[in-house]
Amino acid sequence: MTETSSHPYDALTPDTILDAMESAGFVINGRLFALNSYENRVYQVGVEDSSPIIAKFYRPGRWTEAQIREEHNFTAELAAADIPVVAPMAMPSGDTLGQWQEFHFAVFPQRGGQAPDTSVTDTLYRLGQWLGQLHNIGASKPFLHRPAFNILDGITSKNQILIDGDWIPADLRPAWDSLIPDLYDACARRIDEAGECESLRLHGDCHAGNILCREEQMLFVDLDDCRTGPAIQDLWLLLNGDDAERSAQFGELLEGYEMFRDFNRRERHLIEPLRCYRQIAHCAWLANRWDDPAFPRFFPWFTQPRFWSDQVLAMREQLAALQAPPINIPGQY
Repeated sequence: MTETSSHPYDALTPDTILDAMESAGFVINGRLFALNSYENRVYQVGVEDSSPIIAKFYRPGRWTEAQIREEHNFTAELAAADIPVVAPMAMPSGDTLGQWQEFHFAVFPQRGGQAPDTSVTDTLYRLGQWLGQLHNIGASKPFLHRPAFNILDGITSKNQILIDGDWIPADLRPAWDSLIPDLYDACARRIDEAGECESLRLHGDCHAGNILCREEQMLFVDLDDCRTGPAIQDLWLLLNGDDAERSAQFGELLEGYEMFRDFNRRERHLIEPLRCYRQIAHCAWLANRWDDPAFPRFFPWFTQPRFWSDQVLAMREQLAALQAPPINIPGQY
């Protein structure tokens, strides 16, 4: 396992952050407050005679400048279509993307709110309406630089990161190594059952934590993971509970969604393969970020045997889910 060492974010000192804001043309008052963020670094920055701004410093080496600009352009398209999204601001410098030393950064208006209560049917219906409209914009043209979801290749490559880094305890390796091929094959069967599915530009990480609700208003935030993939990727993360609850929630989402855009019902076969990919990718993400001092501090359980035994159990449950019938849509086959 990689030992903690110097990391690019070590250079992101308060003075560096404030200098970056001044380089973009902001007249700052020196107030600086770190916000919760792991992949990137995000700060509330005080501005003279104005509301605070939110500054996001992208993780060096993760995205190219072209990929970040595609995120910004996609978010701007959504905002121009009156879809409620928090888009990066044009800074006094005139650009939405700045660079200071090795860091790319963007600035966003400060917005408050809380995650939506997806147990409320009206909330799901409204989210479905907005996602249908978001996907209409997403389907209007392709990403040229952003990656696409590839479930099977992703399972293989993310698992290899864990194997090469020797992250899985030796006594759990036989169970882990026997599960991965079974999961891969089960995902491949489900993908075949889904058949050909349209790919479009997506939010990419559309869970409740990336949606703000305040005074009946909804806001989609953090398109850092936007990419190309099937529409179901932006829907399934909003479902929770047992099979009956998720089925009812899915029906509400689709009722709103199809007010604006048709949905390919066969994409429901992709939910469990996408869940399987996300489970393994999350472990690989933590492994890849372990040289960042924030990760051992906030995720100390990652190196504990109990975590990995829980993952093996979760993978067995996931295999059973992949082998079960796909989620039912009320009123559908």
